[in-house]
Amino acid sequence: MVWYVIKLVLLLPLLGGMIWGSLWLARKAQTGLGQRLGQHNAAKSARLVETTMLSPGMRLAVVEFHGREILVGATRNGLVRLAEAPARGERA
Repeated sequence: MVWYVIKLVLLLPLLGGMIWGSLWLARKAQTGLGQRLGQHNAAKSARLVETTMLSPGMRLAVVEFHGREILVGATRNGLVRLAEAPARGERA
């Protein structure tokens, strides 16, 4: 009985930490990767400005392309252009 309690006390925090770490890593991979790629593309014609996750399979993204900001809906099935506006730096 004592051995069971010792294993429980040692393994329960370890398991909780592994669950928390995997959730943290998954969140960083989904949101951080897109933002970092957008920051490094300053010299290219297309740049990812911002992303917002709506649900696990749906995301909104703002892409700057040749002086225009394009709002894109991204799902597992593809992309849909939702709106377009002048880039923020070029607005009067």
